[in-house]
Parts: sequence; C-alpha cells; structure tokens
Amino acid sequence: MLAFKYISFHYLKYFLIILIALVMFLVGFDYMENADKLSSSANLVLIYLVYKIFFAIDMLLPLSLIFAMITTKIFLIRSNALVSFYSLGYTRVDVLRPFVVVATSVIVIFISLHAIPSFSRADEFSNNIRKNAAYLSPTRDLFFTYEDKYIYFSKMLPLQEKAEGIRVFSIKDNILKEVIVASSAMYRDGYWFIKDADVITKPDDMSFDSKGMGIKHQQGLNILKGFRPKILDQVYEGKVNFTITNAIDALLLLKDQGVNTDSIKGALYKIFIYPLFVPCLVVIIFFFVPISVRFLNVSLFSFGAILATLFVWGILFMLIELSNNKTISSETGVVTPVILLFFIAIRQWRKYRLAT
Repeated sequence: MLAFKYISFHYLKYFLIILIALVMFLVGFDYMENADKLSSSANLVLIYLVYKIFFAIDMLLPLSLIFAMITTKIFLIRSNALVSFYSLGYTRVDVLRPFVVVATSVIVIFISLHAIPSFSRADEFSNNIRKNAAYLSPTRDLFFTYEDKYIYFSKMLPLQEKAEGIRVFSIKDNILKEVIVASSAMYRDGYWFIKDADVITKPDDMSFDSKGMGIKHQQGLNILKGFRPKILDQVYEGKVNFTITNAIDALLLLKDQGVNTDSIKGALYKIFIYPLFVPCLVVIIFFFVPISVRFLNVSLFSFGAILATLFVWGILFMLIELSNNKTISSETGVVTPVILLFFIAIRQWRKYRLAT
C-alpha cells in the first residue's frame, strides 16, 4: 500500500507538470499564429484561449499520461527506489499496478468530460470565434430528409434554437404531394414549432380539368420530432465533435431513417474506445524499462520510448482522421488498433505475472 501511494503520487505529479507544459506550448504557439485574426474584444480573446486550452487537453492528455509513466519510472530508477521495492518483495506487476489504476481512472474522467459541449466541441467553438467573432455560427442552406419528407432551412441558429426560411416537401410514391412554406420555426418541447405557414397541396390529377394547386394558411404546426438543433447542426453539416448525449440521441433517432450514421459511430468510438490505448501502452512500455541504470542507457531508452509513443499516437490519430473522412470504416480505424494493443498488453501482463 505504501508503494502504491508513493508511485501514484509521483505519477500524478509528473502527469500534471507534463500536461500543463504541453497545453501551454500548444496554446501559446496557436495564439502567436492567430493573434492578428482575433477580435479586438478582450472577452472574446479570453474565451478563445479557454476553448483552445480545452482542445489541447482533449488532444494531449492521453500522451501526457504515457510520458508521465516513463518519467516516473526513470525517477524510480535513478533514485534507486525501484530496486528497493523489488528488494522488499514487490513484483513488477505490483509496481505496474498504480500506473494502470491511475491512468485508467484519469481516462474515465477524461471520457466523461465529453458529455460537456464546451469541452467536446472546443475546437469548433474556438475556430468560430476566430472566423466569425462568435462561438456558434449560423448554419446556412441545410437540406435533409426525415420520414419521407425533405426539409430545407435557409438559416439555422443553434444557440437561439431557431430556423429561418423553412420549406418542407412531402413525398409519397416518389411524387411531390405537399409543400409547407414558413418564414421561421422554433424548437419547443421536442418539436420544431411553426407559428404561421402556407401549405401548398398538389392535386393527384394534373389534367386541365383538375382544381389546380391548393394553398391554405395554417397556424401552429409541429414538425421534426426529436430533431434538436445541435443534432441537425452536427449530423447534416458533417461535424465529428459530438457530445456523448448528442451522439447517442442522433444514433437512436437516425438509425431507422436510412441516414448514414458512420460519422456518429466514429465519434462514439473516438470518445469511448480511443483513450483506452493509454493503459495498454503503459503496460507494454513498462516491461521494457530496465530496473537499474547499470543494465541500459536510461536517457537513450527514454528517448526511444517517447519516440515510440509519438509514433503509435500518430498512427492512431491518422486512422481516426481517415475514418472521419470515410476513407476507412470506424471499426478499422479506431476499434481494431486499440484491440490489438489490448491483447499485446494482456500478453505482457500475463507473461510477467506468471514469471514472478
């Protein structure tokens, strides 16, 4: 128990130091690059920097956990604490356990942060501030299908939960039957509420003897049940930074609509599966670290371990981007590499557990 507390304390200490250093490095360079593009408003600049910090944490926290493990292990070697633990009867698995427990606990907290829009969509919000001086920009010319209806929004304002320039085309047997025209709609109680609308009805008989097009004025229409503005904005604009709640709601809502949900599944895989490579890589690298400076050049090994970590992280990041662009499936780009790392880590764990 004493060894667990001692190792966990130093691991968390180095993790926080490395994370803060990497985040400030990334945010500092970004600010120097984009300072002239930002608004003169101090409030907007501050909000931009906060969102950039959230984005940097989202990207660099997994790396920081692995770097902190390497740093802590080197500290234990140089201070001869590692040899002392082994002399007291601790096994390699006993020394590894606090690293795995702490890394897994931090990853669980990290995953749960993606339920907060300000964290999960921080990169999108910061880019909007830089380009439009507002963290949520209007979505224009939104055209999508839902329950045999084709819907067009000229402009949607996600923050106000409002849409302008509404057109709803009702189709039956591939024939246009009805068109709803409205100037605006508001999202209320799970529906898009249209206060005033013109309903244009096309007759089934298109001969010269037909009554022609029917136009009537209608009030209080509810359309698009469950289609929250954030779901519309993210799904149909091809955005990939979902919150956990929005991703699950969109997946449940669209699974029976014939809409491609690969990007939503990919977002969920990235939130829940991708961070799990951290404890796997911690286990794999741990068993390659020497127990004393007598057996290996520790500095050279540290450089190699950091390089290997960056290489694995780079490969995973590349595969995630390929899956986001639908070049490969999400299962291939996100799930498969993490499963491979998991099996390698389990093999390493079993090998050294049985050996001790």
